[in-house]
Amino acid sequence: MTAVVTGAGSGVGAATARALAQQGWRVALVGRRRELLESVAASLPAALVVPCDIGDAAQVGAMGARVLGEFGSVDVLVNSAGTNVPARALAVLQPDDYHAMMNTNLHGAYYCTQAFLPAMRARGSGTIVNIISDAGKIANTKAGAGYAMSKFGLAGLTQAINAEERAHGIRACGIFPGDIDTPILVHRPTPPDAAARAQMLQPEDIAACVLLAIQLPPRAIIEELTIRPR
Repeated sequence: MTAVVTGAGSGVGAATARALAQQGWRVALVGRRRELLESVAASLPAALVVPCDIGDAAQVGAMGARVLGEFGSVDVLVNSAGTNVPARALAVLQPDDYHAMMNTNLHGAYYCTQAFLPAMRARGSGTIVNIISDAGKIANTKAGAGYAMSKFGLAGLTQAINAEERAHGIRACGIFPGDIDTPILVHRPTPPDAAARAQMLQPEDIAACVLLAIQLPPRAIIEELTIRPR
């Protein structure tokens, strides 16, 4: 069993990679920073480190070719990479920051999906899990406009995969978490303190949702899964 996880250097991506490895999966770790990926890979058996800026289509193409060359096939793709910026309200959001969010949160997921869909179609199976956000269901000022726009787009990509690819044995799950205690929180205009973080979901909670989505029988699809702190 083989999986590709983007944003695998920290947060939900790292937790998902660890959870998969514990279940015996061979995992390709994808992200911008090699040192973070290698730190995660050090504790995993059979992990493949593939540094890649997923917002760059050419880099994603090379990443996909390398992973398929090493693994032969990919059973699961987890699009976990995501980013936000401090100046996120419409009144202050800058074009460069907007494009950076769209490149990582939406375009990168699209590029990665396209990198592995042909091989999944050829073998007649595959699962794609997109880590979205509850801001991809209802926009809010906490997440900001650009982030919400990118996550609504990612929800649309998830729906499009299921509409077009289920005939080829491919399924997609969109996971919509509430607040998660991850490094992205430092980009909030006012980062939460330790007490607030302790009340949030943890990356391992989202990794458990990923395992649920991919371990169902092929005949079943969790199309959307919303998870929030109690």
